[in-house]
Amino acid sequence: MSEIYKNRHAAFNLHVHLVFITKYRKKVLGELHHEHFSECVTEVCKSFDAELKECNGEADHIHMLIQYPPTVQLSKLVNNLKSVTSRRMRGNFIDLRAAYSKPVLWSRSYFASSCGGAPLDIIKQYIQNQQG
Repeated sequence: MSEIYKNRHAAFNLHVHLVFITKYRKKVLGELHHEHFSECVTEVCKSFDAELKECNGEADHIHMLIQYPPTVQLSKLVNNLKSVTSRRMRGNFIDLRAAYSKPVLWSRSYFASSCGGAPLDIIKQYIQNQQG
């Protein structure tokens, strides 16, 4: 059975599968970028009382599985994740700054899917099997 999370006023089991795509779908992300991205996302998630369960991707996109409480507004979490990871990654990696003429990393669009239909193990396995 899935783990049930609790706070003062709710019991919940909310997960979201997010995908961020690099601007212009440029293949600029490598293994070190993915590692640093995971660290940044873990930190941002903590500030939202959320938890990064899985993270992986390819050169032009990143998949995440995040558990979050019902008090979190998903659009605010996504905007925070995008702005913080973009700023920090461009600050730490010269190659990402050189890839774009403007201070950007992510496309304005993103994919979000609630994870209630498929078992979480299947989604975790899917994310783990992304080429990184």
